[in-house]
Amino acid sequence: MIGLVLGETQLGDLIIRKLKLLNKKFVIIDITKKKIFKKNTNSYSLSIGQLGRAVSILKFHKCKKIIFAGKVKTPNFSKTKFDLKALYYLPKIIIGSKKGDASIIKEVIKIFNKEGFNIISSTFYNRELLLKKGSYTKIKPNFLNKTDMIKGKNIITDLSRRNIGQGIVISNGHIIAIEGPQGTDFMLNKSQKVFKKLSNTQRKNGILLKFPKRDQDLRVDLPTVGIKTIKKCIKIGLKGIVVKANQSIFLDKIKCINLANKNKMFICAI
Repeated sequence: MIGLVLGETQLGDLIIRKLKLLNKKFVIIDITKKKIFKKNTNSYSLSIGQLGRAVSILKFHKCKKIIFAGKVKTPNFSKTKFDLKALYYLPKIIIGSKKGDASIIKEVIKIFNKEGFNIISSTFYNRELLLKKGSYTKIKPNFLNKTDMIKGKNIITDLSRRNIGQGIVISNGHIIAIEGPQGTDFMLNKSQKVFKKLSNTQRKNGILLKFPKRDQDLRVDLPTVGIKTIKKCIKIGLKGIVVKANQSIFLDKIKCINLANKNKMFICAI
């Protein structure tokens, strides 16, 4: 039996669909506010404060492997009700929350490890969501794009040492925006405002790079790109999207590639 701990994510449905296809039995701990996975069999809607109940459910169903997928937002500690096990681990969770949502996930994973569960990758059964090294569109990056890709990659590597950002928009050697705690959409909205002030020559080679941070737990926290990101990049006028090969989730891959081709944008993994 496989345990799924699912937050707000499209990935959850893809994992469920694949497990059903493979005839794998699973239990869902649904920690979404809207209880989006409640229609599934063996689905339990819990709050992040019901850590003890989640562990009990997973142990009752004899789950050995656990998959975490989706966003877990920092709870309002003054309003959230915590069960006894959650209260026991609360100090560590609070410390993690001060470092960001990703750190909360890391603390929760440590707790599940201590409880005897084996945490496996969110793409363990969905390897098709990862992009292997190469270009996936008719349009290919030119020399200037490749130069920006190298520079952008080095900048993200440097930023990851300080636990800042996993995305960057760069054009003609100039940094347009860096992803912060607010996420990719916020960074792209900021980029759009900047691009409006640039000439056509300056903005025609803009690219988005999405790479995992150096200390990111790749089992549960991979950079994700989907159709929404593609549409936003097209609206801005970006030339391409670059991800880390085998370390980024690409949702709606075929739709994204077709849309990129239609708008003369490249998608590649390096």
